[in-house]
Amino acid sequence: MKKFSVTILLLSLPHFALATDPEPNWEKSMDLFFGEYVVAPLASLLFWPIPGIEMPLVVAWLLGGAVFFTIKMRFVNLRLFKHAIDLVRGKFDDPQQVGEVSHFQALTTALSATVGLGNIAGVAIAIGTGGPGATFWMILVGFLGMSSKFTECTLGQKYRKVRKDGRIMGGAMHYLSQGLKEKKLKHLGGLLAGLFCILCIGGSLGGGNSFQVVQSLDMIKTVVPFLSEYSWSYGLLMAVLVGLVIVGGIQSIAKVASLVVPAMCGIYLLACLFILGTHLGAIPGAVSLIFEQAFSPDAAFGGFLGVLIIGVKRAVFSNEAGIGSAAIAHSAAKVKNPVEEGAVALLEPFIDTIVVCTMTALVIIITGAYLDPANQDLIAHNQGGALTSAAMGGVIPWFPYILAVAVFLFAFSTMISWSYYGERCWVYLFGDASSIFYKILFLIFTFLGSIITATNILDFSDLMILGMAFPNILGLVILSGVVKKDLNHYLKSLHKS
Repeated sequence: MKKFSVTILLLSLPHFALATDPEPNWEKSMDLFFGEYVVAPLASLLFWPIPGIEMPLVVAWLLGGAVFFTIKMRFVNLRLFKHAIDLVRGKFDDPQQVGEVSHFQALTTALSATVGLGNIAGVAIAIGTGGPGATFWMILVGFLGMSSKFTECTLGQKYRKVRKDGRIMGGAMHYLSQGLKEKKLKHLGGLLAGLFCILCIGGSLGGGNSFQVVQSLDMIKTVVPFLSEYSWSYGLLMAVLVGLVIVGGIQSIAKVASLVVPAMCGIYLLACLFILGTHLGAIPGAVSLIFEQAFSPDAAFGGFLGVLIIGVKRAVFSNEAGIGSAAIAHSAAKVKNPVEEGAVALLEPFIDTIVVCTMTALVIIITGAYLDPANQDLIAHNQGGALTSAAMGGVIPWFPYILAVAVFLFAFSTMISWSYYGERCWVYLFGDASSIFYKILFLIFTFLGSIITATNILDFSDLMILGMAFPNILGLVILSGVVKKDLNHYLKSLHKS
């Protein structure tokens, strides 16, 4: 088996720019400083390979949590799947319940933060480096991640606070502080809640904001050459559009997300379905190849272990199960019982990873784009979006234009959702009166994303999002007994009704 390199594990993140420059300007100097003294040490910690299995620490932490919650909740991802669909359809909606948004709006708001560029670019790179077998592990981890989402979003509802003005305060910071306080772990809960908020704020400004602008701009430039010289105009447009939405808070964000998410998924999936429909005969072979290479000791990248790790990593980074972010959006939903919202939330990894990511994977495999010598440079430089565009463009010549629209919508929807996540954490730390300062800061970073491409600064923010998993999953494990008890009571009430 080939030695597995930790550096390659950073496939889902941008390149780490540690190169020197004979006459660096202030931007490059700051970038280099962040790269050497902040990003590199943080990445080394998160991606530290656990001895014996050589799996990165953050991946093992997220995967271990997903397995634990799946077993603890007795495969709630299967047991409540149909019921979750009924909830989203509004079958159990009650307008009289306390909350700011419906089940469907909470779902689309959370989905808008997870269904994004990773579904287009990350999956392509995972297959380009790990081969088709990575898809199997991606699907499996998406399935297990449904249990993590259920657990954290149930707790998000259970420990939310309803203020006198009707606004909801909820999310990981609340169940970490209040839930652990009930467990006689007040100081640990306060520490984990504070750490979560700091990480979430940093992640929202970079990974959930500037990084989205940078990545979408790079792809859209290929079909809109004007933006190559006037990139600032894209940042200004994004700042204006995002500003118009986030000023209205969660209700405004939810309304936009409930329109944008179905639209962007529809545009992208229709293109995928067209390609798969014109290659129906190749689908059985592609599926067979996925299973064959998922367990093959001779698989493309590092053998069986390498393919497994790439698939696991791509899935957990794509659907954010275990990160704790989605609990903030779901805490605002109108529900009769917290378990209802946990059930709705478990649909997210299914849609994000099992449906959208798998569709992308099948297109990449069936078109053979990952094997085309002309695309090897794209794979080598982690240009997954370009690889997906090349795969689909070979079948649909005008697809790059469709992809540009989808990418814009993906980036926009991700940004408005992450603005809410960051704002809730900011308010938790600094109070309601400070909310406007965060929103202004967020819009400044939106604009800066189009003109400043300091790679390591953006990487730092992205790594902070991954770091959110450490305080969140620790708290979830401690509180998992509370969730299981509530789940059992809820299931009994369903049987009686």
